[in-house]
Amino acid sequence: MDLVVLAGGMGSRFGGAKQIEGIDEENNFIMDYSIFDAIECGFENIVIICQEKHKNVFENTVLKRVKNRVKVKFVVQNDDILQKYGIEREKPLGTAHAILCAKDVVKDNFCVINADDFYGRGGFELAQKFLENADRQKSVFANIVYKLKNTLSENGAVKRGICEVENGNIKKITECSIEVVNGKICATELDTNKKFCPDENAPVSMNMFCLTPKIFDFLQSEFDAFASDLENLKTKEFLLPRTIGKMCSKHLTELKMVECNEKWIGMTYKEDKQIVVDELKKLKDHGIYPKKLWE
Repeated sequence: MDLVVLAGGMGSRFGGAKQIEGIDEENNFIMDYSIFDAIECGFENIVIICQEKHKNVFENTVLKRVKNRVKVKFVVQNDDILQKYGIEREKPLGTAHAILCAKDVVKDNFCVINADDFYGRGGFELAQKFLENADRQKSVFANIVYKLKNTLSENGAVKRGICEVENGNIKKITECSIEVVNGKICATELDTNKKFCPDENAPVSMNMFCLTPKIFDFLQSEFDAFASDLENLKTKEFLLPRTIGKMCSKHLTELKMVECNEKWIGMTYKEDKQIVVDELKKLKDHGIYPKKLWE
């Protein structure tokens, strides 16, 4: 089983590359804790997808810390197609494009995570259980979902995918901007600007997908269609939740909902960092993680 870490984001609301922000006394990143959890749960390979400018940073930090415990490979999220058409853009082409860049490296069932989100040990235990039993030749995937109330920031709006579920399968993921206003959870759909108040226990996607190699053919065909419109390449993102949602709507996959009761920790805003530091210290104090993570 592989763990694929999406580490190519820009962190626009955070104000920098939050995936390389130190969050403990040893200057570990959030992804260090995810990798630690993945190793504890039996994942054998780590694939880090990043921008070229950050690769050396990861090689001199994360790789040095974990290379004696697990195999690590790096994939650079390339911009070859942008160069082909002479297009300049600041942001990477999106999470689905990032996964597609790893198709020659990832040959086993795999779990996808964001580098800057803390998912908790329970999330990886659930992912391992699903992937261990998943047929590599079938397009039956899973989304490890969290309760909305466990994924909010005290410091502003966050983007979350609210899941519509039928008989244990996710039928639709609606990307929303969500924040707490006067004690009430308020959501705005990103595509339509429709506003509503979701239930605090609504299942939300945190981009923790359990996939098989069968997804790569669909990603390639969808990206080819996406890239055929140069306006997409200039401004839009080729996103994993949206692409998997298309597979669901075309009945090309079953996307199982796997519920996780862990509390998300992450840094959407600069002000979130101290919360992350404090929460991880509590987990160390309770013995969930060693005082020094990699010793």
